[in-house]
Amino acid sequence: MRTVPAHIAKPPYADTGIVPRSSESRVKTPEIIERMRVSGKAAADILRQAGEMVRPGITTDDIDQFVHQLTIDMGGYPSPLNYHGYLKSVCTSVNEVICHGIPDSRVLEDGDIINLDVTIFLNGVHGDTNATFSVGTISDEDSKLTKVTEECMWYGIEAVKPGVSINEVGRAIEEHAKKHKYGVVRAFIGHGIGENFHTDIQVLHYFDPRNTMIIREGMTFTVEPMITASGDWRHKMWDDDWTAVTADGSRTAQFEHTLVVTADGVEVLTGGLGAVSPSAPWNR
Repeated sequence: MRTVPAHIAKPPYADTGIVPRSSESRVKTPEIIERMRVSGKAAADILRQAGEMVRPGITTDDIDQFVHQLTIDMGGYPSPLNYHGYLKSVCTSVNEVICHGIPDSRVLEDGDIINLDVTIFLNGVHGDTNATFSVGTISDEDSKLTKVTEECMWYGIEAVKPGVSINEVGRAIEEHAKKHKYGVVRAFIGHGIGENFHTDIQVLHYFDPRNTMIIREGMTFTVEPMITASGDWRHKMWDDDWTAVTADGSRTAQFEHTLVVTADGVEVLTGGLGAVSPSAPWNR
């Protein structure tokens, strides 16, 4: 693990790796939401700069070192570091890795795709975002997978409104993925977020009629679909107990934003990566 200076405010698990049970309110106060705007903007900026590093010949550990230092330079703590014992400051998921890939000495190669998942703990709150990037020149198939995955995220975000059941988010994502014969990973989901990295809001990226929590103004959570090229939603775990991969070895992509529910819809707190607008032509 990389070290964090003593003057940086740290989440409660930073020293022990033990994550305390959260009793955080699902609906946030205006003061917390304002702090989350700041942390969200910082997370988006870190992700943008880390994405600019992506090219053939660098290692995922190079990216981890960059993200770690940039987070500290912004006055924040890299939220993944020692979360349940996670060893690094960012997740780097390449090709068939669905999520939670651990940075190491692997050199990125032309034609790879890589997801960078960035979270910063800043001013007592977390900002969480991720995106999938191309390494050099990628195939048309991978380009389409990446594009459709980002569209799936935006369809899910557009479904967020006060008074709506949260399973409408999963319905919107799954419907768009199925149009392209892609699969939606079921084992990993979006989550509530705020003063704690993960709270008890569960955002499934597929439709489940049992997932009936009603969305309320002031709730904060992530939408982060993981989409597979083969259509198979199943996964396997590597022996490190962190890295999740597609069961059939097919490629997968992911995009994520942190949101706050507003009176008439949603505000994206982690915008700033040149993200597709929810009102883009494909979304009408």
